[in-house]
Amino acid sequence: MTLLRDDDLSRAFDHASRTYDRLTALNPGYRADLLRSARRLRLPREGAGLHILDLGCGTGASTRALLDAAPQARVTAVDASAGMLRRALAKPWSARVRFLHLTAEDVAAEAEGPFDAVFAAYLFRNVTDPDAVLKTVRTLLRPGGRLAVHEYSLSGSPVHRALWTAVCRGIVIPAGTLAGDRPLYDHLWRSVLAFDTAPAFAERLTGAGFTGVRVAPVAGWQTGIVHTFLARNGATTAEEREQ
Repeated sequence: MTLLRDDDLSRAFDHASRTYDRLTALNPGYRADLLRSARRLRLPREGAGLHILDLGCGTGASTRALLDAAPQARVTAVDASAGMLRRALAKPWSARVRFLHLTAEDVAAEAEGPFDAVFAAYLFRNVTDPDAVLKTVRTLLRPGGRLAVHEYSLSGSPVHRALWTAVCRGIVIPAGTLAGDRPLYDHLWRSVLAFDTAPAFAERLTGAGFTGVRVAPVAGWQTGIVHTFLARNGATTAEEREQ
């Protein structure tokens, strides 16, 4: 099976949006891991002037994590799936966020930057050209602005690759099949196997011009499977380098 891309992937997410929150809730630590990654941006909780972009917000779990990490920040959230955005807009906190129906490739034309930070959760596996999207992110970030990427990116160890396949075949794909969305969850399994390893994605960030690239594994069973990638847009001040 080939990976889903572009419009086909957006339609698959549209269809899956009705059960997406219930299925992700079955993953221990899913929301806690997103909050930990959002907090790793180290944004001030009193930062009323901050403007943050949630790139690929889905049903809003990552957006909620940003709101919890930086309650006074202004958040713009974008996603290519209209169905996922409808679920996000139904959340009780949605009035605090500006939502836009856009692909990651098109966000620069519509989103009003510059942004102090960009958070991208489970996005880069799903774009056709990750390097082009990273270039777009750099145009949207202010100099020294922060990027956090929360992503399924395997460590490179055969053990973690085998564990991911076992979990997908034993739990993820059967659950997705029961929900009527097997193509999307087949895509999830295969897209992780096909995507950069954590060291390779860190190199991709450096090659795109980001500085201070760091990689942090998540806790629990997903250690070695999901990582947080932290970086800055170009040159930083001495104060920022110390953080």
